[in-house]
Amino acid sequence: MTEECVARRVEINGIVQGVGFRPFVYKLANRYNLKGKVANTSSGVFIHIEGNKQHIEFFCRDISEKKPPLAHITEIDFFDELVNNYQDFTIVDSREQSVMTTLISPDVSVCDDCRHELFDLNDRRFQYPFINCTNCGPRYTIIADIPYDRPQTSMKHFKMCPLCQAEYDDPANRRFHAQPNACEDCGPHVRLFDNARQKITTPNPIEKTATLLKQGCIIAVKGLGGFHLAVDAENDDAVTRLRRRKHREAKPLAIMSYDVERIRKYAQVEQKEEKLLTSSQRPIVLLKKKEPNSIAKAVAPRNCYFGAMLPYTPLHYLLLSRGFTALVMTSGNLREEPIVIDNDDAFERLSDIADYFLIHNRDIYLRSDDSIVRKTAGATRVIRRSRGYVPVPVFLKNKVPPILACGAELKNTICLTKANKAFVSQHIGDLENPATYDFFELTIRHMKLILDIQPEIIAFDLHPDYLSSRYAQEQKDIKKVQVQHHHAHIVSAMAENRIDGPVIGLSFDGAGYGTDGAIWGGEILITDIEKFSRTAHFAYLPMPGSAAAIKEPWRMAVSYLYDAFGEKFWDLDLPLLKAIGTNKVKIMVDMVNKKINAPFTSSLGRLFDGIASIAGIRNHVLFEGQAAMELEMLASDQVAGIYDYEWETTDSHKILTRPIIQGVVKDMLQGIHPSVISRKFHQTLIRLFAELCEVIREESGLNKVVLSGGVFQNSILLTGLIKALEEAKFNVYSHTLVPPNDGGISLGQAMVAAAVVDT
Repeated sequence: MTEECVARRVEINGIVQGVGFRPFVYKLANRYNLKGKVANTSSGVFIHIEGNKQHIEFFCRDISEKKPPLAHITEIDFFDELVNNYQDFTIVDSREQSVMTTLISPDVSVCDDCRHELFDLNDRRFQYPFINCTNCGPRYTIIADIPYDRPQTSMKHFKMCPLCQAEYDDPANRRFHAQPNACEDCGPHVRLFDNARQKITTPNPIEKTATLLKQGCIIAVKGLGGFHLAVDAENDDAVTRLRRRKHREAKPLAIMSYDVERIRKYAQVEQKEEKLLTSSQRPIVLLKKKEPNSIAKAVAPRNCYFGAMLPYTPLHYLLLSRGFTALVMTSGNLREEPIVIDNDDAFERLSDIADYFLIHNRDIYLRSDDSIVRKTAGATRVIRRSRGYVPVPVFLKNKVPPILACGAELKNTICLTKANKAFVSQHIGDLENPATYDFFELTIRHMKLILDIQPEIIAFDLHPDYLSSRYAQEQKDIKKVQVQHHHAHIVSAMAENRIDGPVIGLSFDGAGYGTDGAIWGGEILITDIEKFSRTAHFAYLPMPGSAAAIKEPWRMAVSYLYDAFGEKFWDLDLPLLKAIGTNKVKIMVDMVNKKINAPFTSSLGRLFDGIASIAGIRNHVLFEGQAAMELEMLASDQVAGIYDYEWETTDSHKILTRPIIQGVVKDMLQGIHPSVISRKFHQTLIRLFAELCEVIREESGLNKVVLSGGVFQNSILLTGLIKALEEAKFNVYSHTLVPPNDGGISLGQAMVAAAVVDT
C-alpha cells in the first residue's frame, strides 16, 4: 500500500440482500482497483474498502447511482477507517448483528436474461420452470428469517449440483449468491396429478397441462405466492364451469397472456399501462376492453375492463407459450378463503374445483395474492397491494415507535412500523372466515420475525366486533389505541403523501363504526393525525336488515324512496317495486318505522347501492361493491347535467339524499336510460363535494383536501372530483402507494396511534 491509501467503512440499509448487491459491489471495487470486503448483515450490507482516495470517492458515488435494478437504498453511511492492507477484494459470509433492520425484497418476475435462457435450446436450463438469478425470482414468499441466505429459505432442501454451486460462488456470475439458484439436476420439479391425487405419467407435465387446458379442463397451478385456478380464457364453457364450481358467479376473473401484443388483441393498452404490465412487479392491470374480442363473456360480465397480467414465473411463460391468447388465472381458493399455498391443502380444498393439479416441491412460506392496479386520474392506483410490492415499506415523514396496526375486518392488511418505515402486509382478506383469521395471525408472527419488530403499541378499529379488534384487545402488556375507521382512512393517505394536518378529509366507503355508534361512510372530516372533527356527512337513513342491506341493495332503495316521498312512494311506477313485491317492501317500511334491525347509516357506498337498484341495474349482489361497480360501468360519456342537491347546516353540514333520489325517480318515470342517470348521479356528487369543500375552506381556512375510502376506487368520481377541486385551487392528495379501500386502513391506524401516544 502507498501513503495515499485510505480506508472507509460503508454501511447500507434498504433492499440490498438477494438483489445482486454484493456482486455489484465486488465488480465496482475491482473496476477501481480497490481492496477490502463486503458482507450481508442483519441490518443491510457492510463494506470495508481501501485504496486510492479519489477511486474510493468514485466507488462511493457509484454505489448509489449505479446500484442493481432491484436494490433500494434507504440509508448509506460512510466512516473513515484504519488501513488493514487487504490484498484483494472479497465477498465474505453473512454477519449476525443484534439489531435486524434490513429490508426484504418482494418477489419479482423472471428477468429478460433468464427468460432468454429459458427458451434457448442450447442453454442447460432450457425450459426449466424454476430458472432465476440475483435479478429475479422468489424472495418474500420463500424466506423464513434473515439474513436472506439459502438456509433461511425454502430452497434449503435442495443441495446445489457442482455447476450451480460454481455459479453461486462466482462473484462475476449473474447467479452469485442467488439463493433460489437451481437447475433440472438439483432443483425443484413440477408434477401433474388428477384430482384423485393420481400422478399423470408424462415426459413433459407442462406440455400435457397445456393440452388439458385446450380440452377445457380446469387446472390448479402452483405459482409463486400460491395456487391459481387456470382455464382457457377463450373457452366460455370452461370459464362458466370454473365459476360454478368455485361459487364465484359474477366477480371478474384475472387473465394472463404471454406478451403485451396478445393483450392488445382484447384490451386497450396505453403506454403507461404497458409500463405497469411489464414492470418487475407484474401486477394485474385493469384495462379497457376492446370490442369485439375473443375472450369468453363469462370472464368479466357487465364490466368495461379486463384484469390482465403478464407471466411472472418461468412456469407461466412455458404454459402460455403453447398457443393461448390468454388463460384465466384466478386465485386458488374456496370462496372468501385465503389462497392455497400447500400441496396437500390444495388437494384437500380444491379437488372439487380443479380437474388436474400442476404442482411443484418448492415450499411457499407465506402466501401472496396477485396485486391489482389501474391507471386513472393521472396516477397508478393500487386496488390490492400484495405480490411484487410487499414488503417494500411506505417511508414516513417522521420516525415512529414500533407499532402493530391490526387493520379492518374486510380486505384486511396489518401494518408494522419501525423508525421511519411502515410495513403494510400483503392482502390478507376478509376476517369473517376462520382460515383467513389464521392467516392474519400467521402474517403478524411472520412479519414480526423477519422484520425484527416487537411492537410497543397496538392499534385497532373502533368497531368492537371486528375480529382484528378482538385480537388486539386480547394482547397483554401492550399499550392499546382505538382508531375510528374513517379517521384512519384519511390519515393513511396523509402518511403516504407525507403531509401534516389539519386537512379537509373526504372519507367515503360502505361502512365504518362511528363514534356515535351509527354506521358512517359519507364523511367530510377536519383531520389531524391525532384527532378529527366531523364537519359534514350524509344525513342518517335507516339500513333495513342491517348487513342484509349490503347483499340486497333494494333494501336501501326502499329506505331512500320512503325518505324522499313518504307514503306517496307506494304510487311510484318503478320496476324495482314491482320486482320486489308489495309484501317484502312493506316489511322494510315496517322495519324503518318501528326501528327494528334498521341501524342508521351515512354511507355513500349504500347510496350508490340504492341508486343502482332504483335505476334497475341490480337488486342483489354476488360480491361486495357489485351494484356500485355496475352503476359506474354503465355511465354514459355524453351526458351533461346534474340532479338537485342540498345540505342543512346546524352543528355540521348534513347532506340530504332526498333531492337526488327525487331527481333519479323523475328520470326513471320519464324513461331516461340508466346510463344517463348514472352519469348525472356521478356529476351531482362531484359538484356537491367540490362546492361543500369550498364552503368548508371559507369556514376553516384549510386548502388541503385528502381523498380516501373504497368509494374512490370509482374512476369517474375520483377523476372528476380531483379536477373540480384543483380548478377551485385546492391542493388535492389521494392514494398511490396503498389502496384507498380498507386495505390501506392499517397504515392510518399506525400513524394515529403514534401521534396519540406522542401527545
